[in-house]
Amino acid sequence: MPALLFDVRWPDGEVSRLYSPSTVIGSYLAAGARYPLADFVVRARAAMQAASERVRAVHGFPCSRAAATLDHIETQAGRYPPDAHVAVERILHG
Repeated sequence: MPALLFDVRWPDGEVSRLYSPSTVIGSYLAAGARYPLADFVVRARAAMQAASERVRAVHGFPCSRAAATLDHIETQAGRYPPDAHVAVERILHG
């Protein structure tokens, strides 16, 4: 299963390089796109859950790294006001 890395620029300019165990992330987030914070979190949550389920289907257990990515996203998102925006700068094949 091909993993991907994706770079997210948070409202304060900080950039996080995040991990997805599956290419399914591309169905939820687009490189170069800006999302309202709440929308980004909803999309990222759905993407990480879908990616983790793909891992479960192949290996019999969910992906702990996908869960860690989602935890990071939710923690970071909690630092910003609800009207903030997040940019997905790039999606890289791992």
